[in-house]
Amino acid sequence: MEELKRSVAREALKFIEDDMIVGLGTGSTTAYFIEYLGKLIMEEELEDVYGVPTSYQARLLALENGVPVVGLDEVDAIDIAVDGADEVDPHLNLIKGRGAALTMEKIIEYRAGTFLVLVDESKLVERLGQRMPVPIEVIPAAWRAIAEEIEVFNATAELRMASKKDGPVVTDNGNFILDARFHRIDDPLDLEIELNNIPGVVENGIFADIADIVLVGTREGVKRLER
Repeated sequence: MEELKRSVAREALKFIEDDMIVGLGTGSTTAYFIEYLGKLIMEEELEDVYGVPTSYQARLLALENGVPVVGLDEVDAIDIAVDGADEVDPHLNLIKGRGAALTMEKIIEYRAGTFLVLVDESKLVERLGQRMPVPIEVIPAAWRAIAEEIEVFNATAELRMASKKDGPVVTDNGNFILDARFHRIDDPLDLEIELNNIPGVVENGIFADIADIVLVGTREGVKRLER
């Protein structure tokens, strides 16, 4: 599985050119991309390429690997954003947010001229929510009220707890994450909008109608899916 992740990360480098502003996603597959991108920059095979990180993790990885970083407020445009996904349906709708960086990911990837998604074949599903819950970033004081509100959607939501600290996961923005499991998601775009209309919700992990290209690592090679 790690080799599949590496293969799509290497393939993604073909989309990067000199003088590009690149959105740097969060997660294990994108970490390989950042590593490989740094090597090309350090070897001067790419020039004047800057990364806009979606999280502290992405920022630290970029700096460690020699990718110069800039903030979102320092650029006029983002040429391409590269990130992973937790699920991809046949229409290239996504669930993202297992790394709890969904809000900045969505801001940067929505703004990018091209949004390139890197996954291995295990992330392909017939419909969203088939395997993964939908992460929802919420204001801490409102998490319980929002969890109750989500029951209206015939869903259950649990507060995500941290594994290496006591208490809940806290996002880079200082918020909590609810993981919501839905019985069935028939209209991802509609559900994405409805969840964001709940007071106290900052953002949710449904990325509908936003991915332009999905590179899928398979045992037969990297496959390219386009909207």
